[in-house]
Amino acid sequence: MLTTPHTPVVLSWSGGKDCAFALHQLRLHTPYQVTHLLSVLQAHDRTLNMHGISESLLDAQAAAIGLPLVKVWVSQPDNEHYEARLAAALQPLAAIGIRHLAFGDLYLDDLRQYREALLQRWQWQALFPLWQQPTQVLAQQIPAAGFRTRLCCVQVPPLKASHAGAEWNHELIATLPAGVDPCGENGEFHTFCYDGPIFQQPLQLAPAGTSSRQLQVHPLAPPQQYVYQHWQQAHAV
Repeated sequence: MLTTPHTPVVLSWSGGKDCAFALHQLRLHTPYQVTHLLSVLQAHDRTLNMHGISESLLDAQAAAIGLPLVKVWVSQPDNEHYEARLAAALQPLAAIGIRHLAFGDLYLDDLRQYREALLQRWQWQALFPLWQQPTQVLAQQIPAAGFRTRLCCVQVPPLKASHAGAEWNHELIATLPAGVDPCGENGEFHTFCYDGPIFQQPLQLAPAGTSSRQLQVHPLAPPQQYVYQHWQQAHAV
């Protein structure tokens, strides 16, 4: 697939540190121009599944970054449903000449292979600007670049419920329990990014309560307990 300066690309968007840093890297070091963000949301509660981030907060985040947000609404947990909804969301973008979809994935070869094969069916190309970058390095680079993020979802254990909502910074990373990946790559936590070099202005967050639920992340593993910190936009006085 031909790549030229300013080749348009859509970025898969969870609102967290990895996709935020992927956007930063795409802008700094590649010929691609990110034109849209794309999020997969649950139809029943209008949130991102694992992260628990609300549609309204994603809208505010996209507006602060200055990019349109494409929403893929899913109401069933199976791949066939997800693929049909994603194909429908990508079709209008293909019609205006976009054929690249980027992801902030770091590892998981099987997931990368699935994404690449799926997009090839529709004559799209998958991009992975952070692929196999060491998490110990990213955990230093992302905060150092000026990104500010909070833990929106934590697995309990190995983390404590009180970690939900904490700022993900050098101080927190240095005190994570032994065995916890500094970027949460084993599912220990997920993040929400509210400021950094990709933002035109930072988001002002106000706490909006916490919740918890059990999730079976892997079919062969027992359910895990997750605690969520919710936010809403704080209004200036």
